[in-house]
Formats: sequence, structure tokens, C-alpha cells
Amino acid sequence: MVVLATKVYVDGNARDRALDGLGSLIENALGDLDVTYEIGIRRDDFVTVTVEGDDEVIARNVLREEWGEVTPDLREGETYVGTLESWDDEGFVLDAGRDVRIPASELGLGPGAPAQIVERFGLVQHLPMRFVFGGDGDPSRLADEERDRLFDWSRGDGRVNVNSATRGEVRATVNRAGHARDIVTVERLGVLEQSIVCTEDTDPPGLLASIGEYIPAEIRCVIP
Repeated sequence: MVVLATKVYVDGNARDRALDGLGSLIENALGDLDVTYEIGIRRDDFVTVTVEGDDEVIARNVLREEWGEVTPDLREGETYVGTLESWDDEGFVLDAGRDVRIPASELGLGPGAPAQIVERFGLVQHLPMRFVFGGDGDPSRLADEERDRLFDWSRGDGRVNVNSATRGEVRATVNRAGHARDIVTVERLGVLEQSIVCTEDTDPPGLLASIGEYIPAEIRCVIP
């Protein structure tokens, strides 16, 4: 079994749609392999995939590479994926099957308090983020590739980040609000975390205001 480093934390029909969408993604990833699989959700909302068959080792590695893996054994100096659970004056808390605190001094995302960094980079709760585990003696930190990703966001044409919705739901919302031509794409960050990539002429706060009434989600802008 692989515990994917992404969560399904919605209920009812929204939960069913999220699992259907995830099932399609996993089928695309594993469709050429000789395996069967079953998708589940742990009590802490992380997604599990149980894989069996001749190619099960390859399949597990494909899933780990695509989504990251939640594992009970975090090793000092190794890179993992956790979901952004909270932030305060002291730093970020990521959920990697256990709470991992990233001190403000180890974020590496420029000046400002953690709350200001959240706003600057458009971070939403449950966003999967890569970190380097520090172990008992040293603090954990954001991974270099995670910092690079966020800085790339801030150097682009602007984004609107959303949680609690599938990629298909976000695309439909953008179309419903009449902004299909104002975006480049909707980038999938997790099962329920998406990033709307704006065109050069699109105002991210304006797009946020326009789609906000259609989607019950946490939404933040990345303004270049």
C-alpha cells in the first residue's frame, strides 16, 4: 500500500467526484502495468492506494514519484512531501503523517512573517509542499525545489490558487464566470488543490473576485 501525500477532505458528492477524478489519474499512470489497485482514504484524509500484481513494485514507484508518499519513518536530511496545515508567527506546520514544523527562519521565501509569505505566494491550506526533514537535532526546512517553484510563481503572469475543488470543477467555474480566455491553464497541485495560471493581461484579484461567488473554497492570488 502507498499512502499518497495528498488529501481528500470534502464530503458527500464532492468526495465522490474527487475520488472519481483521482481514479482516472491513477488509471492513466498505471494503465500499462500488470496490476490491480484499490483507492481508499485514511482517517486523517490521506489517500491510500493498495496495489497487487506482477508490476506492483513499479506501480508503487510511479505513485510515489507522481504524488509523494506519506511514510512513518522520516529520515534526517531526506526530502518528503507534506500538506500545509497551518501557520503562525513561528512558521509553517506541514502534515506528513505527523506534524512537521518548518520554522520561519527555514522557509527561505524572503522577508516577512509567515502569514505575509502565505499571502505573497498565494498558499492555501492542504497544499502539498516538499520539505527536508531535520530530525531531532536540526530544524526541518522547505526543500530547494519547493522554494524554486514558489519563486517561479511570483515571477510569472499571476495565479489564483484554490483548494477544496477538483481541476475539472475549477475549469468549469472559470468558464461559468466568463473567463475562459483569461487563463492559460488550471495546474493540478493536489487532488483538491489547483492553480489557475493567468494570461499576461489578466488581473488575478479581479479573477478571484469574479469566480469567488461560484466556488466555496479558500482562494488566494499570486501577484507578479
